[in-house]
Formats: sequence, structure tokens, C-alpha cells
Amino acid sequence: MTAYYNEFDPFAAQWLRNLIDSGLIAPGIVDDRSISDVTPSDLNGFKQCHFFAGIGGWSLALRLAGVPDDYPCWTGSPPCQPFSTAGKQLGRLDPRHLAPTFVRLIKQRRPTVLFGEQVKAAIGKYWLDDLFDELENENYACAASVLPASGVGAPHKRERICFGAVLGDSNSQVWKGFRKSEQVIFQEGWADEKRHPLSSNVASHFWSDWQPNEGADGQIRMLPAGYGEASNGVSSRVELLRGYGNAIVPQLAAEFISAFLESCGESL
Repeated sequence: MTAYYNEFDPFAAQWLRNLIDSGLIAPGIVDDRSISDVTPSDLNGFKQCHFFAGIGGWSLALRLAGVPDDYPCWTGSPPCQPFSTAGKQLGRLDPRHLAPTFVRLIKQRRPTVLFGEQVKAAIGKYWLDDLFDELENENYACAASVLPASGVGAPHKRERICFGAVLGDSNSQVWKGFRKSEQVIFQEGWADEKRHPLSSNVASHFWSDWQPNEGADGQIRMLPAGYGEASNGVSSRVELLRGYGNAIVPQLAAEFISAFLESCGESL
């Protein structure tokens, strides 16, 4: 198995297994325990580790960016509720603030490269400062950018922090092997080539069938065609909404991954 997925929500965990079985994300196993129960030895033998895995958005984003499934990399998008403007905004005091637990595993296993995402509001509560302080103390070089989903053609803004980190004392041969791989195009001149099989008009691929719908609150939202039709599966609909709502935008994350790896490749 190539990848390890950690996802505490049972519905999302089964969703991940279905995606793996369908070959839509990297092959691997799904661990549905809390990240607090995960030990460093549990991660032995895995090339990629995806924490707070949701519905597999980071695995898909890596593929879209041209990164092979067996490339060593960690990802993690800790729960946003403690820092979201829609919640109680308890910040570091919220028991769902699990970034420190994620960092604990990073310190113990020291992955070469890692990526993650968080709501924009977390900047104002020093979430990113705390994370980068911890990582930089472990000799990681870090970078982040606030990016909107609309930047890749989505019909909504959805601004999120995308961050990346690379271990400063990592063996540069890992990078050289990746950049010279025939499986991907992160090699000399790669920036002039197509990184993934998407047209530059991303919106026509992913959101062209979405339609404006007015909700009970009077707000107009873009939704997939046919969404909202009569259905008896109310509980399933709620779970689907939660899965989509917590997910990253893989097309946007892929752009960040590509830019980050290009920058690292120039310095390692």
C-alpha cells in the first residue's frame, strides 16, 4: 500500500475507501481512529500520509499536480471550526484544535515534504504563526498563500490558506529523483509543459453544469445540476454536504503544490 489516510468521521472514511477501490485516489488504507490515537509506528511503510483526510482532496490534488502516488509526502488540513468565523471562535482553547497533535507526529517522523490548508480567519488567531514556529524549530522551510477557489474557475470565493513545508536537512537526492522521473514532468523545462490533463479553462471542466439556486435564506448559490431534487435520503444528503463542505478544492491545491515544488526544486 502506498498511502495512509486518517479520517475520524465514519461516513467520510467509507467514502475514502470507495474512492480508493475506484482508483480515483492513491491506493492505501483508511484508519478511522482519532489522530490523537495514532502513533509513529502506525505510519511505517507508507509513502504518503494524509491526515484529516476528508474525502481525499489532497491525494487528488497531488495527482493533478503531476506528483506520483509513491512520492513521499504528508498532508493535513486540521479542523477549521475553532477558527472559522461561523463558529464559536474559541481558537486554541477549542478541543477540536488538533494542529498540535499533527505537529507531534511530524516531529517524530520528520516527513520531507508536507502540505495543508486552513480557513483564512485562522491567520488572525495566530494559527499559522504557531504552526510555522513549530515547524521552523524542526528545520522546516515554510510558505503559505491565501488563495480563492474562484482562482481556478469555481463559482464561489472560498478563500483558504494553503501552506507547504520542506525539511531543510533532507537528502536532495529525493528531489532529484522526483524531478527527473519520467512519470511526471517536474524536470528541466517542465513549466512550459502541461502539468495535468486539464484545459486552461478549468471552469468548463468542473463547474460548467452548475446552476444558480436560491436557498431558504434568500441567498443565491451555485449548485450542481439536479441538486436539491426530492429525495428520501435526508441523512445521506446531510453527510454528503458535510463531506463537500469540509473538502479542499483539489484544482486550487494542485496549483499551489506545483508552484511550491518548483520553488523548492530551484533551491535544493
